[in-house]
Amino acid sequence: MPKLLHAPLFSAVLACFLSAFMAASAVAAPPGATPGEPVPAGSPVAAGPIHFQFAIYYPKRPAAEPLTSLRNRLAQISGSPKLVTAAPPPASLTEAIVLARWNTTTVQKDYRPPSTDLLQRFGRGLSREQAEALQRTEQALILDFAHPAPQARTALFKAIDVALQVARDGNGLLWDEETREVFTPDEWRKRRIDSWENGVPDVAMHTVIHAYRSDNLVRAITLGMSKLGLPDVVVSDFSWSSNRPMGNLVNVFAQAMVEGATIARAGQFDLDLRGLKHSGARDPQLRSLKPNAAPVAKLSLVNGKWESGDPQNRLFEIRFDRYKGPDRYAQQTALLTAIFGADEDAVTRLKHNDELLAASKAAGAQLAKLRDTFNKGLQPGEYILVKAPFTTREGGNEWMWVEIARWNGDTIEGLLKNEPVDVTGLHAGQMVKVSQAKLFDYIRRYPDGREEGNETGKIIGRQQGKK
Repeated sequence: MPKLLHAPLFSAVLACFLSAFMAASAVAAPPGATPGEPVPAGSPVAAGPIHFQFAIYYPKRPAAEPLTSLRNRLAQISGSPKLVTAAPPPASLTEAIVLARWNTTTVQKDYRPPSTDLLQRFGRGLSREQAEALQRTEQALILDFAHPAPQARTALFKAIDVALQVARDGNGLLWDEETREVFTPDEWRKRRIDSWENGVPDVAMHTVIHAYRSDNLVRAITLGMSKLGLPDVVVSDFSWSSNRPMGNLVNVFAQAMVEGATIARAGQFDLDLRGLKHSGARDPQLRSLKPNAAPVAKLSLVNGKWESGDPQNRLFEIRFDRYKGPDRYAQQTALLTAIFGADEDAVTRLKHNDELLAASKAAGAQLAKLRDTFNKGLQPGEYILVKAPFTTREGGNEWMWVEIARWNGDTIEGLLKNEPVDVTGLHAGQMVKVSQAKLFDYIRRYPDGREEGNETGKIIGRQQGKK
């Protein structure tokens, strides 16, 4: 009986924009709606004032006195926030304000900059020398901005501009407390100012997405949406190989909210890529769509459950139950395929010859070691696929790739990465169980894109190429 072997499916390449670090500065959940309840219809913009914090670190003595520079820049920039010595009560806030604190005594204790290890992931444009000098800094200008919610976009832009000019005057490095990133002034301008278009920011330049393994699968959350008075966005229980499309989905939904989208029906939002106004956020997504893309996603939205390290902000969690599928994992795949499309699944019908069987046996000899490695913990963004048999209608085998979520002895649970051809009752993205003893091959994919394994696939490719 011929076998069906699916080519490895990598519809998603890990992107640097999805990181594995989750900061733990927050220790308690912010007040908000009950987790799991549908988000209400209407505007997602916060009703009360918006507050956020930037800071400027000075690894060396500032070239210009920071508070004097701040006053001068506020006077020069039209519509800039008003400098105050004390924050007014939120209910009485009617204009944009900034509260400045010049700290030269307790920076290392109370406002310590991130370590050099973290700066490798969250330092934007910093040289090694700047990162090392930042560790020793004892001077920082801390800027707390606040303004009424209707001024969200214009006030944010002014705050970003003011912070940039003051940092340039004093040769400082900029810190965003909401996204937990450090920038050189040039990178701050590139990402935070040059990315605006007709008064609309590209939200991906003003937020970050932190992703980490949680309960064997991945949870991702934005940081930084509160600067625009909007909820941060959460997605749970997806696989590392879906990192890029899931990150794109989160960014596109966040962009729609920034551009003024409202929730028409409680707990539901129809996301249309073509409706985005910001061309820099919209056009790259449209160019990357596969031919079978819609490109519309029917999102379910519920109040997210706060976890340690999450931003102190409201959370909107994206769910996938408006799509058909035997479980939520298959529903995820259906949504991502609908909005972004999917590659055609290559299928080969063949008999296993001696060369293939020898390569498969060699792969099988590596599985016990691979299992131990998996259970000790893979690197963030690293994952393993295994090729497993599934019984067809005719009693043969269709060999498909499964991304491992749990590996206990001989039993492997994971997400099916191919759409079956001759197997009934299964769908791509579904959680399945397979036996280690019956596996045909494996692929280990590292965060930097390197791969190990799939020697049988290379043989099949060579044999097919000879015909």
